[in-house]
Amino acid sequence: MTTETDNKARVRQFLSDLSAGNVNAVVAAYAKNGSVETMGATLISGTTDFTDLQQAISSIIQVFPQGLRFTIHGMVAEGEKVAVEASSEGEHSSGQTYSNDYHFLFEFDKGLLVKLTEYMDTEQVTDVLCGGQRPPYPLD
Repeated sequence: MTTETDNKARVRQFLSDLSAGNVNAVVAAYAKNGSVETMGATLISGTTDFTDLQQAISSIIQVFPQGLRFTIHGMVAEGEKVAVEASSEGEHSSGQTYSNDYHFLFEFDKGLLVKLTEYMDTEQVTDVLCGGQRPPYPLD
């Protein structure tokens, strides 16, 4: 297998674990210096370092009592990076359907995730995940 093939398999497993609500497996995919950066200007945007990942991922999983299912539509890998087009769907605890489209950039080092950058429809995030609330402006 090649680095690219191995990393694409890691991404498939990561999104499968996330869909299954397996927080421990998702966190275990990260290196100790790993982080996730959620792009945009929403209440959940920003960078989360490894020490806060367990709580952050658990918080997202908890608001989808029947799960949040991810579907991969395409992947391109080069070296230690995997670019992913994906979508998600699930029923939020508010009763609203959450459906979003993503571009993820996974960056690995020695088989562990060192950075995940997440781009998505921020209006969906604001409307459903943040209950319509927006951060105060100007953003820091």
